Amino acid sequence: MVIIKMPERIKQRFSRYIGIDYSGAETPDSSLKGLRVYEAGRESTPIEVEPPPSPRKYWTRRGLAQWLKEQLSGDVPTIVGIDHGFSFPLRYFEVHLLEPDWPTFLDDFQRHWPTDAKHTYVDFIRDGSRGKGEARSGSARWRRITEERAGAKSVFHFDVPGTVAKSTHSGLPWLRYLRNRLEERVHFWPFDGWEIPTGKSVLVEVYPSLWSKSTPREGRTPDQHDAYVAAAWLRRVDMDGSLGKFLKPDMLPGEYPVAQVEGWILWVM
Repeated sequence: MVIIKMPERIKQRFSRYIGIDYSGAETPDSSLKGLRVYEAGRESTPIEVEPPPSPRKYWTRRGLAQWLKEQLSGDVPTIVGIDHGFSFPLRYFEVHLLEPDWPTFLDDFQRHWPTDAKHTYVDFIRDGSRGKGEARSGSARWRRITEERAGAKSVFHFDVPGTVAKSTHSGLPWLRYLRNRLEERVHFWPFDGWEIPTGKSVLVEVYPSLWSKSTPREGRTPDQHDAYVAAAWLRRVDMDGSLGKFLKPDMLPGEYPVAQVEGWILWVM
């Protein structure tokens, strides 16, 4: 009798995949055409998620953070990819004499860059009319290890095409908001560790430009397309079992602790 060994079933980590194309424009309560959200499931490809009914046509940063808090408070294991920097280069911590600890960094940043405050533009803090941004500035020459690997611009590189500086400076206080409210229910990768506990939801930094050109646009705007490909890629690598290799990129031993302070772009190896 010939025994045929069936291939092992790939065990998916997540049941839901959310891709977010972020925007640092205007205020936290502005309706932003560039802020887009796509969601997929194990059995469904990504579809756009519209904001809750309101006078505003598009998502606001505040509304998105509140929606994510609600979604991640449940028991559905979810991976959320957001396309802005989750932290700053190690050089920033050294220059400003900061403890190399991510939660402490988020608190310190929000005190100086309160971009989650009402009626506040990133540029208001940059020009000194709000906050204390001059005390926590950075150089466009400073880049994280992951940015150097990906060929990405610095999180301090403002006012140039393809930059994530504004979205990063506007998004960091909302990561703090989610961490403070969700606490242990969500894993912030890689700050909480390179391995994601089974059954737990996770937030990761993504860079959709790495794959967006190879995926047909099919009528989507550039912002919609970046959110779509982020959700689609997260779903694909989880479904085919290759996500694990991206969660532990190849680095020198001494680079891992640095990357746990600076953050990492999922996909960059």
